[in-house]
Amino acid sequence: MVLFRRLLGDVLRGARMQRGMTLRELSAEARVSLGYISEIERGQKEASSELLASLCQAMDLPLSDVLRDVADAVALEEAAVLASTQITAVRRAGDVVASAA
Repeated sequence: MVLFRRLLGDVLRGARMQRGMTLRELSAEARVSLGYISEIERGQKEASSELLASLCQAMDLPLSDVLRDVADAVALEEAAVLASTQITAVRRAGDVVASAA
């Protein structure tokens, strides 16, 4: 199962690090507790739209870019899950054919 909050956290952490910002700097700029941002980045907490907007503004990053990056990450994970499911189905079908022979 794809966890949106985990992928969102990965994207936010990547954006923060790409900008050379520490959690402490982002926390001060966005006026959000450092611990809460850390939990969001680790995919442990959901970010409200207001909080997400504040984090994006503090990093001078369009919210649409973050959402697009998360959507791309979700699509990649979905494709990987689908491919894995298809491989498993093919293997099972092969096992059925082999046991019937």
